[in-house]
Amino acid sequence: MELIQNFRNIKNQIKILSPNVNLIAVTKSQDIGKIQVLIEEGHLDFGENRVQEASLKWSNILSIKRNINLHLLGNLQSNKAKDAFNLFNYIHSLDSEKLAKIFSDLEKVNNKKIKYFIQINIGDEIQKNGLAISSLPEFLKFCKHDLQLNILGLMCIPPANKPPELYFSKLRELNKNNKLKDLSIGMSNDFKIAIQFGATYVRVGSAIFGKRFN
Repeated sequence: MELIQNFRNIKNQIKILSPNVNLIAVTKSQDIGKIQVLIEEGHLDFGENRVQEASLKWSNILSIKRNINLHLLGNLQSNKAKDAFNLFNYIHSLDSEKLAKIFSDLEKVNNKKIKYFIQINIGDEIQKNGLAISSLPEFLKFCKHDLQLNILGLMCIPPANKPPELYFSKLRELNKNNKLKDLSIGMSNDFKIAIQFGATYVRVGSAIFGKRFN
């Protein structure tokens, strides 16, 4: 099966480049059958962009396979934060004090901790979500020290149709300067470059499943 071959090839490429990188299989718009194939391969890290789609798709699976790590990769509205908190183990798109405060309150009420990446608008693009670079030090202090959130590191999506190296390098320096451990960078078309710039989590969808048509 092509899906299995793609998955194994990418796993092997990552292992050669850096054995410590976590592969997130991005399952947005993918059906349960394809997801089940990867679960049967022993894969545990999956990413979704939308809370509602993820809930419909994953609730039954997670009730059986409790060791799966589900990663929220897309923009999150505050009215979906509670649903996201109940479903996901990792949030890669934290970018506002309002969201951070909601998650902090949910953690206290539920006596449960999840893991976060702060999304940076690395290309300063109007149409993209993410925190401005200049706001990072204050926001990070608020999240870590005031709210005691478990901030693993930074995430970004470089501008489309531009070489990603400059943006990955910039995010790596931000991560280092702020004494953060993990980097969520790299997708299907640039994950190998991202690993060279210190990625510890890469988000790969179409290179595993094929191109989406919806």
